[in-house]
Amino acid sequence: MPMTVSAVVIYLGIILAGCVAVSIADSFAAKEIATRLRVSNAKAIFTQDFILRGGRKFSLYSRVVEADPFKAIVLPVSGNSVGIELRKQDVSWKEFLSIANQRPRSNHYSPVYRPIDSTINILFSSGTTGEPKAIPWTQLSPIRCSADGWAHNDIRAGDVYCWPTNLGWVMGPVVLFTCFLNGATLALYHGSPSGRGFGKFIQDAGVTVLGTVPSLVKTWKSSNCLEGLDWTKIKCFATTGEASNADDDLWLSSKSYYKPVLECCGGTELSSAYIQGSLLQPQAFGTFSTAAMTAGFVILDEHGHPYPDDKACVGEVGLLPLYLGATNRLLNADHEKVYFEGMPMHNGMRLRRHGDVLKRTVGGYLIVQGRADDTMNLGGIKTSSVEIERVCDGADESILETAAISVAPLGGGPEQLIMFVVLKKEYSHQPEKLKILFSRAIQSNLNPLFKVSFVKIVREFPRTASNKLLRRVLRDQVKQELSPRSRI
Repeated sequence: MPMTVSAVVIYLGIILAGCVAVSIADSFAAKEIATRLRVSNAKAIFTQDFILRGGRKFSLYSRVVEADPFKAIVLPVSGNSVGIELRKQDVSWKEFLSIANQRPRSNHYSPVYRPIDSTINILFSSGTTGEPKAIPWTQLSPIRCSADGWAHNDIRAGDVYCWPTNLGWVMGPVVLFTCFLNGATLALYHGSPSGRGFGKFIQDAGVTVLGTVPSLVKTWKSSNCLEGLDWTKIKCFATTGEASNADDDLWLSSKSYYKPVLECCGGTELSSAYIQGSLLQPQAFGTFSTAAMTAGFVILDEHGHPYPDDKACVGEVGLLPLYLGATNRLLNADHEKVYFEGMPMHNGMRLRRHGDVLKRTVGGYLIVQGRADDTMNLGGIKTSSVEIERVCDGADESILETAAISVAPLGGGPEQLIMFVVLKKEYSHQPEKLKILFSRAIQSNLNPLFKVSFVKIVREFPRTASNKLLRRVLRDQVKQELSPRSRI
């Protein structure tokens, strides 16, 4: 469900009661919801009857029912009563609360105390396999992410913190715990953050720290929807989820007397960022200035050897394994195999895999240049090429096989989804028609926020001798083709 006041109360209540919250984004298709329910063995699901977008109602409960949860507690999007007929085993939010009122209870509730390594939240992150990784957060995870907010963004009592996100994604819990453990006020906006209404909310709520994603900033800038609003109470901006564009960051900074825009990059399995900006250092737009507090990393060359820390370079990042708050297990995968197997040793310790390719500039700033594996980042949401290809292969009978890659624009900014297609011999197609077909298939089966930016039909895919797809070659091809378009 969306990150409403009720959603925050439910999330915290689950943890307070000693139970485990399972985070599922409300944008997922029924199949994706069902997968997460199955993997987590969830006993019940809290959801809404509808989602409001642009004044229109879209059914959320029907998608949840299609995923077949054991039991659903359904909140109304507006008013006191749900606007849809429920299954026999499901109950409305109003009925759920009335059950508690029928039982004797004191005015004070004592929380259930658990060990530091006990699970409080199961989140999901897509890897290079078809099934999302189930990542358990422990009691230590909130301490880690809130400490980062204090150390890097100076979030403290008296601040008003807003970051349009969702409890189904890692930033939802991060923002929530960062606020409450540091004594700040959480500002929640019910509606789309892409319009003037959100901008006015930021002004009227007196937000002092605003979190964004680069694609959202680009929307604000292109639509000019923030014109005339007063954002001068903001002391710093934060951004994550995608590669930032320096020009867009400059524009955003100008909205509050050129306050800093602090980049952060991490992972659900880390409970935090591993590289960030910092108010204690000069910042360069679109870059990271330091490793996060308690985190350490090296940049590896093509032979797996670390570059010197003061050398300008490009390579895969390796995280130092002593990392406060990072996971030590996965629920549905081999943690050792996913994060450590095959990584080189460094100072007597095996490095932890993260998968980012980092560029260190001459001045020591860091820029994320994509993923070393086949994971892509679309609109701030990590997904895998395998998932995209599985859906697109079945989008039309003319398709023999597909290959999905993502490419960042020349000027920087969010990654674009590019599809390569090999057609069956007896068929022909126009790329624009395939673009529509693929977008529809992806949006109905994976995520309605994803879209295909470009389609290229080829005779065959480049492969290794062992028949592995050479995505790097495809990525280089499309960069050459798109570069003239970008200049135009």
